[in-house]
Amino acid sequence: MVGIVERLVPDELWELFQRVVPEAPSRPQGGGRRRHGDREVLAAIVFVATSGCTWQQLPTASFGSSGATAHRRFSEWSKAQVWAQLHRLVLDELGARGEPDWSRCAIDSVNMRALKKGDLTGPNPVDRGKYGSKIHLITERTGLPVSIAVSGANLHDSQALQPLVLDIPPIRSRRGPRRRRPGKLHGDKGYDYPHLRRWLRGRGIRHRIARRGIEPSNRLGRYRWVVERTVSWLASCRRLHRRYERKSEHFLAFAGIAATLICYRRLAKRDVL
Repeated sequence: MVGIVERLVPDELWELFQRVVPEAPSRPQGGGRRRHGDREVLAAIVFVATSGCTWQQLPTASFGSSGATAHRRFSEWSKAQVWAQLHRLVLDELGARGEPDWSRCAIDSVNMRALKKGDLTGPNPVDRGKYGSKIHLITERTGLPVSIAVSGANLHDSQALQPLVLDIPPIRSRRGPRRRRPGKLHGDKGYDYPHLRRWLRGRGIRHRIARRGIEPSNRLGRYRWVVERTVSWLASCRRLHRRYERKSEHFLAFAGIAATLICYRRLAKRDVL
């Protein structure tokens, strides 16, 4: 039977993680406490992200490390931007196999309440002014998240479009140079502003943004539904149902872990096929 560590962190994902994780500090000459293995700690972090449990509730017997150890390593790796690097690396592996599909992308956001406030939070206009945060994301044609960011819940969606597009990393292609620019970008009425349309055209991206007062609000559109599905995939990371982290970099880290797992599942599926 495959153990919980191997199930949460399969061999291929572990090999990719080893390429981005910082080198472990050397132990003091006088000995000191043995450092827990990175794979076991990574599995513990993935368990916290997907199960939604607190660090204190982490079952130490299953992973060999305490919640305090896992949280400390999570903080170190988040500061080193390991999760963003791992997400990009998985996208690179998919790119080498013929994905992502850059013919069209979609942009959207999702709100969640921030129970402890913290940075990058704000009063949510659709949640009676309760403090919350937004996750903004861009997905390619099949729903793979290629860019993800966090803001306060009071930030208008239109203000996130430009930085989110600029944050798309250059991803490998099976043939030709790396690519980071979609052929088309689909968005709902929250992005219906002339300056955004001009900006997208200036970057060679065709816009397919719903027009206020013309297109009905009860239709997601023929292509925009894909990003809505990815939002539901993010919900499989239960730690994102509410924001418990005061530090925005920690909340963004959990969003990055969720995006990485979505992309890795596609990669693992292709390996099986």
